[in-house]
Amino acid sequence: MTAKPRLAFLGPAGTFAHAALRTLPIADDAVLLPLANVTLAIDAVRAGDADGALVPLENSVEGAVPATLDELAGNGAPLMIAEETYLPVLFDLLARAGTALADVRTVATHPHAEAQTRRWLLANVPEATVVLVGSTAGGAKAAADGEYDAAVAPPYSGELYGLASLAHDIADNHGAVTRFVLLARPTPPGKPTGNDRTTLVAYLRENHSGALLEILTEFAARAVNLTRIESRPTKGRIGQYCFSIDCEGHIDEERVGDAVAALHRICADVRFLGSYERRDGVQTEVPTGRADRDFADARAWLARVRSTGAS
Repeated sequence: MTAKPRLAFLGPAGTFAHAALRTLPIADDAVLLPLANVTLAIDAVRAGDADGALVPLENSVEGAVPATLDELAGNGAPLMIAEETYLPVLFDLLARAGTALADVRTVATHPHAEAQTRRWLLANVPEATVVLVGSTAGGAKAAADGEYDAAVAPPYSGELYGLASLAHDIADNHGAVTRFVLLARPTPPGKPTGNDRTTLVAYLRENHSGALLEILTEFAARAVNLTRIESRPTKGRIGQYCFSIDCEGHIDEERVGDAVAALHRICADVRFLGSYERRDGVQTEVPTGRADRDFADARAWLARVRSTGAS
């Protein structure tokens, strides 16, 4: 009998990470492990206490999640992205039954949620003190326990912890989306689907004029589109950076594999973090002359020129 997969996530129950995890088929028959923060969820995979961890990678309003980027780029045991999922971000102001908006003096929420609802809070509960906690659901639970008057959290947290919604959809920027990734211990990547994404971290050999351009050129020369690039400090001396990169395509595709191999030649190190199906609703397009068959034809032509001199 096959054991159920153990999947860690940023808890407690009722967080956006919990909701995102429930969208993945692998979670249907899994043991779900809520943990207090991203680092603990990732550490559970590295220690073998979990088979995977669903963590936020980037948000359409706040950008990348530094804790996730740094864990993937740091000195811990390497992990890979097995798959990604996207979740619309919806915030409510939640409180215990009988609480009025005028009664709210303390509001608990996660830093990213506070950043995305800051103007609404200033306009509607200007006297309230916002207390930053480890997760939106944790704030909702604390409000339910009477530690705070209210919490900014997803509506599902209100249902879970018996809270009433004082205000619905209070985000300053409506339509925000968070991208989550399921991290696992390294295994060979799955086969290309035709609409994939590859994630890696490139470490500069040395900081010099044009260092970033050299990296970008390797992708541009092969018409590999980058969907995200972030610089992060390497935690060594000041001024040392690595680059966290998402690009279109799969490592098994000629153009992507060739670009990543070129980075390995010019960088101090390249950490491959996975090739997986793209789930953002955008279709990857391979430009003319960059499909696998084009690389194969070019190699055959070059071999013929080298062996016969005839082109």
